Amino acid sequence: MPSETLWEIAKAEVEKRRSSGSEGDGVEIGEKSVFFIGSKNGGKTTIILRCLDRDEPPKPTLALEYTYGRRAKGHNIPKDIAHFWELGGGTSLLDLISIPITSDTLRTFSIVLVLDLSKPNDLWPTMENLLQATKLHVDKVIMKLGKKNSKAASEMRQKMWSNMQKDHPQDRELIDPFPIPLVIIGSKYDIFQDFDSEKRKVICKTLRFVAHYYGASLMFTSKSEALLLKIRGVINQLAFGIDKSKSICVDQNKPLFITAGLDSLSQIGSPPLPDNDIGKFHARSPMELWKKVYEKLFPPKSINTLKDVKDPAQDPQYAESEVDEMRIQKDQELEQYKRSSSKSWKQIELDS
Repeated sequence: MPSETLWEIAKAEVEKRRSSGSEGDGVEIGEKSVFFIGSKNGGKTTIILRCLDRDEPPKPTLALEYTYGRRAKGHNIPKDIAHFWELGGGTSLLDLISIPITSDTLRTFSIVLVLDLSKPNDLWPTMENLLQATKLHVDKVIMKLGKKNSKAASEMRQKMWSNMQKDHPQDRELIDPFPIPLVIIGSKYDIFQDFDSEKRKVICKTLRFVAHYYGASLMFTSKSEALLLKIRGVINQLAFGIDKSKSICVDQNKPLFITAGLDSLSQIGSPPLPDNDIGKFHARSPMELWKKVYEKLFPPKSINTLKDVKDPAQDPQYAESEVDEMRIQKDQELEQYKRSSSKSWKQIELDS
């Protein structure tokens, strides 16, 4: 009798966990997933490697990549496992978001959005496209989960609001918490800190509003070891359930660090515009108003400039001379085959 394949063993293990009740009863299963999305070349891989204590140079992420980490709970106790997913290509591969986020993983899933602070004109469209696509898929998965396990889906919806401060009840009417834990990281703070003061103010206030609107944590980082250690602590909280930090820094002259639920609309204030200019912006929601104010100072690049390469094989950062030469040769052979096949079919038609 042939031995089982790896796929069959993995499938049997999943079925075993389902039948034993590890899914759907709210029990902590010791496995969590963290999905990194964000700006192209924004530093996602560097953050992941730092969190896993891997001393190796980061490589460009091709499409969707996976790795994992383990953490010991104690002596003779099974280790916690954290699954790390990373989406490459900025906003060009949104369809791949659906692969790691499923009804089986959703309740132990977190999102980390990494935004490149050194490119403020790309910041809003990158953030908007990725968050909208992710939220749309997560909402669909929650609906699907609700059909199988209404209790689990209900608990998730209630948990969305658990981080919001009770002493700011007016905020609840103006925000829309993300369906699963969300952390927004502004990378390349070392470049950002040299920006004009007014530009830094607009970016900081805008990101604070977006983070508060989605019930997310917000923090800035760079290559600084001290900042990377703080980010590592936040990621470990998502990945292994370590106690959440209660520290806060809202000073625009310093790296922001705001844990979810510790900010408020009153502390953030109104969009950074003169009072007589606010009335000129027609918006249907607070988010739309902040977007228009932000894009007035940092207009998004033209569609042609912003458009990412859809086919990773055509992306210059993945160039491989020998592979590319072979690809060109195979493409030529394919075209030649198509032409010869076309002639053959035409000849058959004439003969018949």
